[in-house]
Amino acid sequence: MRGLSGSRVEREPVRLVNETVRISLGAVLAGWLARRLWRLLVLILRSPGLLAVLTLIAVVLIVWHRFGPVPLVAAAVLFIAGLVGWRLRWPGSFYRRVYCTWRSGWRSGLIYHWRWSQAMTGAGLAVRRRDTEYLPVLIRVRCTRPVDRVRVRMLPGQTLDDYATVADRLGQTFGTLDCRIRTVPHRVHEVELWLLVHDPLARVVQPFDPGHDPLHDGLPVARAEDGSTWRLQLLGTHVLAVGATGAGKGSVIWSILTALTPSIAAGLVSVWVVDPKGGMELALGRRLFDRFCYGDSHTDQASYETTFALLLEDAVTVMRQRQDRLRGVSRLHEPSTIEPLIVLVVDELAALTAWTIDREAKRRIGAALGLLLSQGRAAGVVVVGAVQDPRKEVLTVRDLFPTRIALRLSEADQVNLVLGPGARNRGALCDQIPDTLPGVGYVAVDGVAEPVRVRFSHITDQDIAQLSLEPVQAEVGQLEYLTGNELVA
Repeated sequence: MRGLSGSRVEREPVRLVNETVRISLGAVLAGWLARRLWRLLVLILRSPGLLAVLTLIAVVLIVWHRFGPVPLVAAAVLFIAGLVGWRLRWPGSFYRRVYCTWRSGWRSGLIYHWRWSQAMTGAGLAVRRRDTEYLPVLIRVRCTRPVDRVRVRMLPGQTLDDYATVADRLGQTFGTLDCRIRTVPHRVHEVELWLLVHDPLARVVQPFDPGHDPLHDGLPVARAEDGSTWRLQLLGTHVLAVGATGAGKGSVIWSILTALTPSIAAGLVSVWVVDPKGGMELALGRRLFDRFCYGDSHTDQASYETTFALLLEDAVTVMRQRQDRLRGVSRLHEPSTIEPLIVLVVDELAALTAWTIDREAKRRIGAALGLLLSQGRAAGVVVVGAVQDPRKEVLTVRDLFPTRIALRLSEADQVNLVLGPGARNRGALCDQIPDTLPGVGYVAVDGVAEPVRVRFSHITDQDIAQLSLEPVQAEVGQLEYLTGNELVA
């Protein structure tokens, strides 16, 4: 081939020499300064707080130059006096509009904007393409004393689970106790980081004032981790509380009963109680109950367990009678003194669903309980149950509870059984709740993506005794409760 072509092939690569362009030092410094000034201008325009501060400084300098310090001192004194008066007269409004705004401003600039690039890179949420690094956008920061709520716009292709997986890294980077990821309603491209700065649930929660209309406003039963009062919407739902021994299931039940006391006194709520523990847990409040079933140790085993089935079947009968009256009239029962909301409280559901010895009683209990959970909400018959073991073989009707409360659990796998798939990845670490925090748990409600961390109020025996001092009159004008196999008036 070499002789035919008469040419020589060079196998060494061609070397290209770029021409050197010389730029003066002054031009380099001018370009650097221009970039920095442009970034500062963008930061000022994007930060209303910083823009307001700069404007205030300019106004102060102008006034000082033209009129001297006297007007500025007088304005400062009036401003401080106004803040003090606001704080004393309207502390709630002052906290929301002044303290939270000030805290949001300085934590946004000094903590989150300052560490944002490091946090996103260290957590693996930054994306590099063609030598350009793209970061999720920090939209805004809203702070309260315990929680910082950081709104973030995700990069294309990212999901909420990407942030939930690295939530512990984000919390460590920003120096907070914990970090949970929450969705933003109607904003599919955004997520909200809930960073716990101070844990208000470390202290015992005292009972709440039920208010004027707790049934419709929601029962104030717990303190949320952002410091607000968490309210349980009992109308149209069933409630399941799951927790290991000593986790605080009694706090859940008694918090609900305490919040229901005004409605019970008004005749809008009728409480039916099944306490398979022989009445030891709930007997202190039996003056609040229209039906109280705890069995009788002097009877045989079959009769003991049959009493539970009888009460549940009576609730089914009431439910069907109401369905007949509501047919074509309304799809949801409205409590009244004529037809009050029936709240059926079962302290240990497993004693009815899994540990019942009498097969016939077990069959009747299972059938009645399934009917109540599948049809009772609309008819005004709601079930509040507590159990230790959430497995299907123990509690076959677990999925029929729209509202679920997971307190301290023994195993990590139980979290998803109670709260739903992915709940633990989103921060519901029920298996890590310490023994020293009874009543602390996570609440999952149908229609809400993320579980909420709360602590239920601590109700003492003295508090229960005070609730029981005034008898609550039943619909027929006398107090009734079921003990053993007979209805006692």
